[in-house]
Amino acid sequence: MPTYDYRCDACGHNFELFQSISDGAKRKCPRCGRRKLRRLIGAGAAVLFHGSGFYQTDYRSSEYKRRAKEETGDSSASGSDSSASKSNSSKESKGD
Repeated sequence: MPTYDYRCDACGHNFELFQSISDGAKRKCPRCGRRKLRRLIGAGAAVLFHGSGFYQTDYRSSEYKRRAKEETGDSSASGSDSSASKSNSSKESKGD
Protein backbone atom coordinates (compact mmCIF):
# COMPACT_ATOMS: atom_id res chain seq x y z
CA MET A 1 0.00 0.00 0.00
CA PRO A 2 1.29 3.47 -0.78
CA THR A 3 2.18 6.04 1.81
CA TYR A 4 0.57 9.47 1.51
CA ASP A 5 1.67 12.67 3.22
CA TYR A 6 -1.01 14.85 4.79
CA ARG A 7 -1.03 18.32 6.33
CA CYS A 8 -3.75 20.01 8.34
CA ASP A 9 -4.27 23.63 7.30
CA ALA A 10 -5.85 24.43 10.69
CA CYS A 11 -3.20 23.19 13.13
CA GLY A 12 -0.23 22.48 10.83
CA HIS A 13 -0.02 18.79 11.80
CA ASN A 14 2.00 16.75 9.25
CA PHE A 15 1.82 12.96 9.08
CA GLU A 16 2.05 9.97 6.78
CA LEU A 17 -0.78 7.53 6.20
CA PHE A 18 -0.76 4.10 4.58
CA GLN A 19 -3.78 3.87 2.30
CA SER A 20 -5.00 1.77 -0.55
CA ILE A 21 -4.80 3.40 -3.95
CA SER A 22 -8.57 3.15 -4.28
CA ASP A 23 -9.20 4.95 -0.94
CA GLY A 24 -10.23 8.58 -1.13
CA ALA A 25 -8.26 11.36 0.50
CA LYS A 26 -8.84 11.83 4.24
CA ARG A 27 -10.39 15.14 5.32
CA LYS A 28 -10.50 15.08 9.15
CA CYS A 29 -7.31 15.86 11.09
CA PRO A 30 -6.50 13.24 13.75
CA ARG A 31 -5.00 15.92 16.06
CA CYS A 32 -7.51 18.80 16.02
CA GLY A 33 -10.53 17.05 14.47
CA ARG A 34 -11.20 19.80 11.92
CA ARG A 35 -11.91 19.06 8.28
CA LYS A 36 -8.91 21.01 6.95
CA LEU A 37 -6.71 18.09 5.96
CA ARG A 38 -5.16 17.92 2.52
CA ARG A 39 -3.02 15.37 0.79
CA LEU A 40 0.38 16.67 -0.24
CA ILE A 41 1.94 16.02 -3.60
CA GLY A 42 5.14 14.08 -3.08
CA ALA A 43 7.96 12.86 -5.23
CA GLY A 44 6.63 9.35 -4.92
CA ALA A 45 8.33 6.29 -3.63
CA ALA A 46 10.78 4.17 -5.51
CA VAL A 47 11.99 0.70 -4.79
CA LEU A 48 15.37 1.00 -3.13
CA PHE A 49 17.79 -1.89 -2.92
CA HIS A 50 20.38 -1.55 -0.18
CA GLY A 51 23.13 -4.02 0.58
CA SER A 52 24.10 -7.18 -1.19
CA GLY A 53 21.94 -10.09 -2.24
CA PHE A 54 19.93 -8.55 -5.05
CA TYR A 55 21.94 -9.95 -7.91
CA GLN A 56 22.76 -13.55 -8.71
CA THR A 57 26.47 -12.79 -8.57
CA ASP A 58 26.18 -11.49 -4.99
CA TYR A 59 25.65 -15.04 -3.78
CA ARG A 60 28.67 -16.46 -5.54
CA SER A 61 31.64 -17.51 -3.46
CA SER A 62 35.14 -16.47 -4.37
CA GLU A 63 35.92 -20.13 -5.18
CA TYR A 64 33.03 -20.25 -7.65
CA LYS A 65 34.18 -17.02 -9.30
CA ARG A 66 37.75 -18.33 -9.56
CA ARG A 67 36.59 -21.57 -11.22
CA ALA A 68 34.29 -19.69 -13.59
CA LYS A 69 37.17 -17.47 -14.66
CA GLU A 70 39.38 -20.53 -15.27
CA GLU A 71 36.65 -22.23 -17.31
CA THR A 72 36.12 -19.11 -19.39
CA GLY A 73 39.83 -18.94 -20.13
CA ASP A 74 39.98 -22.68 -20.93
CA SER A 75 36.90 -22.66 -23.15
CA SER A 76 38.28 -19.89 -25.34
CA ALA A 77 41.57 -21.77 -25.72
CA SER A 78 39.84 -25.07 -26.44
CA GLY A 79 37.47 -23.32 -28.84
CA SER A 80 40.39 -22.15 -30.96
CA ASP A 81 41.93 -25.63 -30.86
CA SER A 82 38.67 -27.23 -31.98
CA SER A 83 38.30 -24.78 -34.88
CA ALA A 84 41.89 -25.52 -35.95
CA SER A 85 41.23 -29.26 -35.88
CA LYS A 86 38.07 -28.76 -37.94
CA SER A 87 39.97 -26.84 -40.61
CA ASN A 88 42.70 -29.50 -40.65
CA SER A 89 40.16 -32.30 -41.05
CA SER A 90 38.40 -30.45 -43.87
CA LYS A 91 41.75 -30.00 -45.70
CA GLU A 92 42.49 -33.69 -45.29
CA SER A 93 39.11 -34.71 -46.68
CA LYS A 94 39.59 -32.43 -49.73
CA GLY A 95 42.96 -34.02 -50.46
CA ASP A 96 41.48 -37.54 -50.66
